[in-house]
Amino acid sequence: MEAITYSEEETAQAAADFAVDLKEKSVLLLHGNLGAGKTVFARGLIRALTGNPNLEVPSPTFTLAQTYETNNLQIWHFDLYRLKDPEEIYELGWEDALAEGIVLVEWPERLGSLKPARYLDIAITTGENDDQQRNIEIVRV
Repeated sequence: MEAITYSEEETAQAAADFAVDLKEKSVLLLHGNLGAGKTVFARGLIRALTGNPNLEVPSPTFTLAQTYETNNLQIWHFDLYRLKDPEEIYELGWEDALAEGIVLVEWPERLGSLKPARYLDIAITTGENDDQQRNIEIVRV
């Protein structure tokens, strides 16, 4: 899937549209520079999956992980920007997250060799001539 968006609202809507096809135990690795829109995408996806468009979805930059409940699954949202060693992920519930629900990971390169074998790779980049433009590319690995 590919999408081009020009606002946070459009990025959140692209995530919501994508959420319709997600299945339990999906792992989404969100790539992009600081400020590219990873958290905006994650927030839109989480709100769509929970069915609550007003759900408070803070960036887990400081907590490193947030969880959300839906009627039939749990959503795990990790932000690994501050992770110093990949092994630290185990202290955040990594094994539980992979065993149930849906997992979203910002800054997945910090996982090192702990990256799962199967995942959806989501790359978000900014436009060359428009700082509001976001190019979103999703690839199943």
